[in-house]
Order: sequence, then C-alpha cells, then structure tokens
Amino acid sequence: RPTALVICLHGFAEWPAHVMRLSHWNRLADESGFLVVYPRGSRFPLRWHCGGGFSRQEQAQQDVRFIADLIDQLKQEYNLDEARVYANGLSNGGGMSFLLAGELSERIAAIGSVGGAHVLPWADYHPKRPVPAMIFHGTADPIVPYHGKSWGTSGFALPDLPQWVQTLAARNGCQTNAVPLPASGSVSGVHYPGGPHHADVVFYTVAGGGHTWPGGQPMAAFIVGKTTADVDATRLMWEFFQAHPLGK
Repeated sequence: RPTALVICLHGFAEWPAHVMRLSHWNRLADESGFLVVYPRGSRFPLRWHCGGGFSRQEQAQQDVRFIADLIDQLKQEYNLDEARVYANGLSNGGGMSFLLAGELSERIAAIGSVGGAHVLPWADYHPKRPVPAMIFHGTADPIVPYHGKSWGTSGFALPDLPQWVQTLAARNGCQTNAVPLPASGSVSGVHYPGGPHHADVVFYTVAGGGHTWPGGQPMAAFIVGKTTADVDATRLMWEFFQAHPLGK
C-alpha cells in the first residue's frame, strides 16, 4: 500500500544514527506504519549545505539533488505515497529542511525543525507552493540562540526565531494573528492558521530548553542544555504531517 516517508536530517558534526537515537522516529514508524530514512551529510565534520553564509550555492544545490535522488531511489524500492513525503531535522538539519521546502516544495509536503539553524536568506527562498511547517526551539539554546546571532561582516547570521516564524507564516499566507496552543509544562505554542493554502505554521517555545529534541533522548546538558520531556516533538510532528499531505 502507498506509504508515507519521513526524512530526518542530522545536525552539524552529528551523524544519521545519532539523530535516529535522539528522535525516536523508528519507534513511531513501527507503530504507525510509515517509512523513515536518515541521510548523511558530507565533508568533515558532517554537515548540510543549507545556504546563506554557511555554504556556497553550488554546494547547497548538490545536497538538494542528493535528497531528490534519494526520494527517487526509495520510490523504486518501496510503494511510496508521493503526497506524503516529509522532511525534518535537528539544528543544521532543520535548516536543510527549510532549504528543501524552498527547492522541492512540489515533493516535500511539510517540514519540521528542532533547534533549527535557518541561515537561508529570504531572498533565496522561492517555493512553488507554501509549505506547512512545525518549529521547536528552546529559549536557552546555547548553540542556536533563540533570539539569533550575527558574526559581523562574515555574512553568517542566525535569525531571531519568533520573528523568523512570523515571516514564514506571512509568506505562507497564514492568518496574521497567532492562535495560542494549550501549554504543557515548560512548552508553549502558537498556531498560524494556513488560510487558503492550508500551509499552517506551528511554533513551540521550550522555556529553558536547550539545543535538544523535546521528548527525545537527552544529551549532555553541560554542552547542549536541558532536554524537556513535557512534549514529544516527534509525535507532534507526525500528527502535523498527517494533516498536511500534498494537495490538501
């Protein structure tokens, strides 16, 4: 039977098995009957070339082609439901998911990002259709600060996440007034309803949360900060993905 595919992308200096263990996507894939794949970036340390001052344009396009080719290969081996192909990732992998939304919007139905390093400039974001998105970020993230960071004249900058999400919602044609979601412990959220394109944007803020996967396997707190168990980011993303196939 046609089956959904979830593409989960590791962060900078991480690797596929690491994000597999952190996210628990395998467990949910077995429960719910979908496919999940963990691609590997390139160079050393392993990374995704997700645009902006982080990489050259040709490197970013090479990574986009790799993911497109991966989908094609999996389509030959499995009965993929091409209306239900989703991308998500941690940190640099979240940034790559956003690049895929811009470059493969006709193939990627929706994206998710955890602690995402969204370095792609808006001027380089040109989706053929608005792509629904679910974003998680901790206010005490020591790696990708919640309110952004700039490195002067280097051209490399991380955005202020609340502002970045508002811009994404506006570009997706969402309603401008965010609807608060019920809080769960340290986690609060807002929902920007998707309007005529149904390209909803949901943003979860983890108060005191670090550069970590909510509800996932904890990492060393002295390096990346606190991992909350107040929500399960993987299950929330899957529920969001299920509600946003292509063409709906």
